[in-house]
Amino acid sequence: MKFLVDENLGKRFANLLTQERYDAILATDVMKGADDQKVLAKAENESRILITNDLDFGKLVFELKLPTFGVILFRTMTREPGELFELLKPLLDRDLKNKFIVVREGRIRIREI
Repeated sequence: MKFLVDENLGKRFANLLTQERYDAILATDVMKGADDQKVLAKAENESRILITNDLDFGKLVFELKLPTFGVILFRTMTREPGELFELLKPLLDRDLKNKFIVVREGRIRIREI
């Protein structure tokens, strides 16, 4: 599984994924200052699941119908990378392609794209 971690989640979160042997890159490492459409396009072009806490990606995917390989959106009170990673763990063994997933404390909603 390959991931593109949005800049709002930061390097520590991306590092947790790579420490668990996932192919994860941080958006700012490869495209610093890129707008959300370019970030989404990069994830799509490289068959990466975008992980973010930016609500704008819902609009890009569902209203503007921009293509995506998949999105995981955190809607949580915590911003602590370790806690976010623990919330993500139940998803890591699933097929995430073509899904828009909203992760909250105690709840995960999966929607087909």
